[in-house]
Amino acid sequence: TQGVSSAASDVYKRQEHTTHHHEGESESDERARHLPSKAAAVHEIICEHGEKELRRDAMALLGSALAGGITMSTSLVGEGVLMAYLPKGDPFFLISTLGYPLGFMLVITASQQLFSENTVTPVLPVMTKPSLYGLWRLVRLWMLVLAGNVCGAAVAAWVFAVLPVFPGPVDAAFQELGVKLMEYDAFTMFSKAILSGWLIATLVWVLSSIDQGKILMIFIVTYLMGLGDFPHIIVGSVEVLYLMSVSYTHLTLPTILLV
Repeated sequence: TQGVSSAASDVYKRQEHTTHHHEGESESDERARHLPSKAAAVHEIICEHGEKELRRDAMALLGSALAGGITMSTSLVGEGVLMAYLPKGDPFFLISTLGYPLGFMLVITASQQLFSENTVTPVLPVMTKPSLYGLWRLVRLWMLVLAGNVCGAAVAAWVFAVLPVFPGPVDAAFQELGVKLMEYDAFTMFSKAILSGWLIATLVWVLSSIDQGKILMIFIVTYLMGLGDFPHIIVGSVEVLYLMSVSYTHLTLPTILLV
């Protein structure tokens, strides 16, 4: 009996030691101990998350994407409000751009659907095991999320433009942001958007490899996007749709969605 108790005690101590040894490790670090590298562990994590997204119900995806589009409007609000009450000039641009990451921080931490995130997460499982069915599921997800994000952006833009939500200086700042975006020619905007997409894709990969400091990482990457004027498809949609709503205040929300 004493021998069994002693053996059980040794096993317990070894388990306790292992628990303390692994405490504080991220999920990717934990998996990396059983895989060739940490990169392989991150790849596996993203594939699992992507597979879950591909299996989600269409209405669940659309609803989450609609909420994500509305939430992304807070990037326009954050940057516009700061811009409205700060003096003009390059040093103050560094401060007003601090509001740009707000939408990304809210959407990602709330696990709402964002189209630009889905250029990585659901793509990896499809690339790992290519099939026509997998490709169809990917295109289905993209269509639903993009449609939901843009509709959400249109709802937010219309509400900001039509209802007396913000004072005049803030409305003027919103319009200035929209005009500034539309000043780029198509090729320049496309080129900048490539870098924007790459930054978001990199962010998705990094967030899957860490357990702490995620908010800070989201802020750093998206703040850089704001500083570089790298347009984001959903934030840019909010800005342009707001500009349309202000220019054509007689337009109803369904009309804006159709346009």
